[in-house]
Amino acid sequence: MERIYIGMGSNLADPAEQLRSAVEALGQLPQTTLVGVSAFYQSDSLLPGQPRYTNAVAALDSSLSPIQLLDALQAIENDQGRERLERWGPRTLDLDILLFGDRLIDEPRLKVPHYQIQERAFVLYPLAELAPADLHLPDGRTLADLLAACPFIGLERLPHP
Repeated sequence: MERIYIGMGSNLADPAEQLRSAVEALGQLPQTTLVGVSAFYQSDSLLPGQPRYTNAVAALDSSLSPIQLLDALQAIENDQGRERLERWGPRTLDLDILLFGDRLIDEPRLKVPHYQIQERAFVLYPLAELAPADLHLPDGRTLADLLAACPFIGLERLPHP
């Protein structure tokens, strides 16, 4: 079993409900235990003119391979109506593997740690709720250093439903 962190985001079709449904689906993955889920956060879209996103991070312990997990995550996205019409376009659900144990993964379909993790407050702050305070990424960076370089700007922590 390896500890895996999944970034979750939605800005269509009741985003908070999309994330709750995704959490339920993650909890039912084979060879996987849902360990925890961060609070939900709202943030502006990276592109102008899109609805605000609701984001969270889930922690899993799993014995699935990275590609098996990626396939399972994409199946959950599809089940929840994800359409891949434009890059960074609005979406019902986006599930990204942020960290997979201490692995560095560089495959055509999967890059871990997530390639823009250091720029995304809407990923780093929910991740910090679940990860150990001294978390080191596989590439040597620390979560504390990433947080220090990525201010809590444009984020709104939502109250628990």
